[in-house]
Amino acid sequence: MRRPGLHRQHGKQGGGGAKGIYAKLTIAVVVLLICTLSLLFSATISRNRGPLQPSEINVEELWESAKSGGWKPSSAPRSDWPPPPRETNGYLRVRCNGGLNQQRSAICNAVLAARIMNATLVLPELDANSFWHDESGFQGIYDVEHFIQTLKYDVRIVESIPEIRKNGKTKKIKGYQLRPPRDAPIDWYTTVALKKMREHGAIYLTPFSHRLAEEIDNPEYQRLRCRVNYHALRFKPNIMKLSESIVDKLRAQGHFMSIHLRFEMDMLAFAGCFDIFNPEEQSILKKYRKENFAEKRLVYKERRAIGKCPLTPEEVGLILRAMGFENYTRIYLAAGELFGGERFMKPFRDLFPRLENHSSVDSSEELVTNTQGLLGSAVDYMVCLLSDIFMPTYDGPSNFANNLLGHRLYYGFRTTIRPDRKGLAPIFIDRENGRTASFEQAVRHVMLKTNFGGPHKRVPPESFYTNSWPECFCQVSPKNPADKCPPDNVLEILDSRLEKEDPEALAEKNSTSTAER
Repeated sequence: MRRPGLHRQHGKQGGGGAKGIYAKLTIAVVVLLICTLSLLFSATISRNRGPLQPSEINVEELWESAKSGGWKPSSAPRSDWPPPPRETNGYLRVRCNGGLNQQRSAICNAVLAARIMNATLVLPELDANSFWHDESGFQGIYDVEHFIQTLKYDVRIVESIPEIRKNGKTKKIKGYQLRPPRDAPIDWYTTVALKKMREHGAIYLTPFSHRLAEEIDNPEYQRLRCRVNYHALRFKPNIMKLSESIVDKLRAQGHFMSIHLRFEMDMLAFAGCFDIFNPEEQSILKKYRKENFAEKRLVYKERRAIGKCPLTPEEVGLILRAMGFENYTRIYLAAGELFGGERFMKPFRDLFPRLENHSSVDSSEELVTNTQGLLGSAVDYMVCLLSDIFMPTYDGPSNFANNLLGHRLYYGFRTTIRPDRKGLAPIFIDRENGRTASFEQAVRHVMLKTNFGGPHKRVPPESFYTNSWPECFCQVSPKNPADKCPPDNVLEILDSRLEKEDPEALAEKNSTSTAER
């Protein structure tokens, strides 16, 4: 016999069960609807963004050059480009200040300025009072004859201003000294500078760093800059020989990577990143900053959070490890004196023991005695240019890194690893605070969004010297006619124009070629 209470309890449960089933069905329908909408939304986003990015980095692919997309380097003229006339408006002298690579871009600007003004360029002066305190000069670093010959279709170049005879007396032309505005527009050269050149016969522009606007709406002018930078400016044979010897030794054991480790006093002082150093080191950095840079309120935590501090050597190693590089990877370090010394290098060396520099690979007396000068910087430049992978650790204000990024792009889209310091900063800060879960995955996620050396649109503040695409590149079968490669006989065309303008110059070239043969 059933208990009345128990029977009533079951009857109550039966009514509640129906309601429960109804509630569950309602929730299931809502969840299904949400999932359907979510899938539709994701599909729409995917269509808008294109194919999904890979979730892993293929290290083996990075050892090869980036995909070119059918582009190849070309800085030859593609439109009417008359040779320099025999009679010019006067002589242009410039003093290129700064380090080797700041001087390099200044030389490119000087050639373009001479072309704009129809001036004869006097071989550029390299500032002996620069950071390196090196008095090698242009002749001590670059192949002068090659420089002049390569640019014969563009400008007239002399090693010095010739003396003139007037009223039976020998007289030297003194260049009228001018200080060009920073990033001066072309019309400053065709008005102010040209007027003084015509008045005095010669002008002397000093200082000459960043004194001509980079963004110029004239592709032929930009291609001239590329001809100077990537063809005419060739280091002297002894520097090329040293560099190739180091590269051969490094590559004898397989692939190698080069890193511009910009963890040096001047850059750390410039960035205002002091707090990771001890009190004595902080005092040195603050003193250097006060003496060399404008006063500015800099808070380390704020600077660090937005990626304004150079990566530490350890952070560089952690990025490479997260990307999948093995600890036996051979790495060439291009760097001056590392601030803070071995205590900052040890964690990096523990991650990647096979670290080299030009002194450890080649201990020749010539390099040992010039490691801090322009020679050492030139050798580092060439080794980084020829390496399989190049990684700058602070490319923003670094002329060395910026020029190399541009040169490697022009050299065949050679792989570069450019850490997104702003994107990586919160990940490293979390790690320092003990939050290490998914650290490597987070680093990879940031690095997958970066460009590894392929053609890409130049977006400010990226410099023309960092990325000369598309002006200095061409396609055999382009969609845009402006991107079509010049004819294969472009040099013959330029030669014929030069012969019409100046038969003597071509005769001199031919006699030189015969002597060389």
